[in-house]
Amino acid sequence: MSLARATLVIVQALTNQWALTPPNPTQQKSRYYTEELYILQIAPLIFKAHMIIMWICACFEVMYYFSTLSISGTSTILSSVSPFATPALNTLICPATTDPRISVSPLFLIGIVAVVLGSYIRLDCFKALGKLFTFDLTVHPDHRLVTTSFYGYVRHPAYTGSMLLVAGLTFSHLTEGSWLTECGPLKSNGSALVVWAAWWAWTLAVGVSRAEAEDNQMQKMFSGEWERYAENVAWWFFPGLV
Repeated sequence: MSLARATLVIVQALTNQWALTPPNPTQQKSRYYTEELYILQIAPLIFKAHMIIMWICACFEVMYYFSTLSISGTSTILSSVSPFATPALNTLICPATTDPRISVSPLFLIGIVAVVLGSYIRLDCFKALGKLFTFDLTVHPDHRLVTTSFYGYVRHPAYTGSMLLVAGLTFSHLTEGSWLTECGPLKSNGSALVVWAAWWAWTLAVGVSRAEAEDNQMQKMFSGEWERYAENVAWWFFPGLV
């Protein structure tokens, strides 16, 4: 494993946290679409779990990097001060019976780019909506229809960003060459695929369900203005696709 991968997983975890931290608290009395299935309403809770899991993965990848320095016997300052030099701790970090192949793969780099791009899109949405942006579906007393920035290309760009985050983290952590699949709980054959499928199914279900609910609410509130906007911006998440 290289220092480049250890550094990039930390960058990825940071950008992921920024993108999944609510910019504004939810006012419960202003919520709508509360009849949504409970599994689809708990997006804020899932986001918190999502962040914790990503930080755990990042920490184990960094610890594994330091453990490889001590194992290789490389004469560097880093290896000499590495706190992961004991065989018992190395086994805890990576209990795999064969040598793991944690590396910087093309899929890993694609994942990094996807997460950074998804985070940028979501942070830009936070800025464009300002106090209107909450992780639960809410109506603000000063609500307005925002059609600028990424909202000029798709109607629900924050969900576009979320999908890019999930895609990026999938490429980075649920494919060969990651700590999760080489040393962690997903090293069993097929387990990463199951997690990937469940994760994507939930993300798409939340995105589609909420996009429909938000469109219906905005149409009620802004009528003709929303109709013109929907005619000019026909796509939910990705122009020309969906």
